[in-house]
Amino acid sequence: MVVNGLILAVISGWLLKPSITDLPNPTATFSAKASQAPATPPVPTMAEIMSWSGQRFGLSTPDVPWSSVRFEELSGSAGARPTMIMNFTKWTEEFRPDVVTRSYELGAIPIISWEPWAGIDKGTSQPAYALSKIENGDFDPYITRFATAVRDAKWPVAIRFAHEMNGNWYPWSERRSGNEEGEYVRAWRHVHDIFTTVGATNTIWLWSPNILRPVPDVSLSPLYPGDMYVDWVGLVGYAVPERTAAPVFEPTLTALSTVTRKPILITETGVLPSSRAANWIKDFFQWLPKHPEVVGFVWFEYSKAEGGTQDWRFTATPGSTNAFRAGITNLELAPAPAGTRSG
Repeated sequence: MVVNGLILAVISGWLLKPSITDLPNPTATFSAKASQAPATPPVPTMAEIMSWSGQRFGLSTPDVPWSSVRFEELSGSAGARPTMIMNFTKWTEEFRPDVVTRSYELGAIPIISWEPWAGIDKGTSQPAYALSKIENGDFDPYITRFATAVRDAKWPVAIRFAHEMNGNWYPWSERRSGNEEGEYVRAWRHVHDIFTTVGATNTIWLWSPNILRPVPDVSLSPLYPGDMYVDWVGLVGYAVPERTAAPVFEPTLTALSTVTRKPILITETGVLPSSRAANWIKDFFQWLPKHPEVVGFVWFEYSKAEGGTQDWRFTATPGSTNAFRAGITNLELAPAPAGTRSG
């Protein structure tokens, strides 16, 4: 296929780690009046989080959740406040509690895309992070530390572990790093079991394959860990040649319906910059209400300069921004998590 190289690069969603700005000054002192701030709101339960009605609107973008200024700017551009924020953590990094606290301060659930690799600069095959090593316990100390920190954060956290596993552009693919068939599911279950052992019951497990377009011959069923190990099913899909949303998502939705009935969350989406982008966005928001199995979406708000493979931002042009604002007003949006500071 002539555009196959472009498709793989586009669909992979590769990105540089977002920069961190607007961090609180740990040496700052506070007045006595400031110290009398209201008590921390009650932590929402997992049942509350999972029972939301309405579409969940999420963003993945540099500097958020750390920059509240950037969050407010994007909320204004979108015409709605995101209630999910997604960022990325490699296995060379520890869990960051501020991801949780800052997200909930903004009224959003944190989604951590937890990537078992050392980063894109190390290539698509990284045997040091082979699935067999995860399954056999080589990373148990790291996983246990991470799981314990998630537990201690108390607030619900969505973990999108080893996403786009049906592709061949990440080291955790069963076609990379010396991995073999069946090892992805066993590695997932091993990681999940460690979280269960340490009591990290505030984890929402998010299994997130890529749409089938670039990998039509890869079956999803052998890669699914099972309903006992998954809470939400994610879906990564970008509009490249498509003029409407249906051909981007529906073939994969049909395939997923034979694997599980878990709620589906589009965990990355965007549209290739072109004169058709605004019309695709308009159609996307008309398409969503027709699919009640899809409970939300995360827009990948990255430009090429910020690490995206293309300029996926809905704010890339005034036409795209206007289409987004107009479209999202037609959705019944889910509320912010109960108990958050910015509900």
